[in-house]
Amino acid sequence: MNHISTHVLDTSLGKPAVGVMVRLEKRETDDWLSLGSAQTDSDGRCRQLLPESSSLPEGWYRLVFDTGAYYAIQHVTGLYPTVEIIFEVRTGESHFHIPLLLSPNGFTTYRGS
Repeated sequence: MNHISTHVLDTSLGKPAVGVMVRLEKRETDDWLSLGSAQTDSDGRCRQLLPESSSLPEGWYRLVFDTGAYYAIQHVTGLYPTVEIIFEVRTGESHFHIPLLLSPNGFTTYRGS
């Protein structure tokens, strides 16, 4: 099964980042095509961003996190209003878990399992 998921942790609070809107996009020529979106759950997770029964062709994909809205609800001023993570899907790959470690003034990411 083809799968793209994420987990957002607010490192400044040491807790999952609940309610972050996340959009999945695929690069098509010079544009980004929206494939789906979700909001992180009570554990900070979007368990499946790829629409059900979708293929996962090779190419560039992007996760866009609305961090500005997340911090606005908490009355915190953050440096990054959005975080965009671009990653490449190669032939034969079908599972991607892309976590985001987030704080008001920084972020990091990695390929999870």
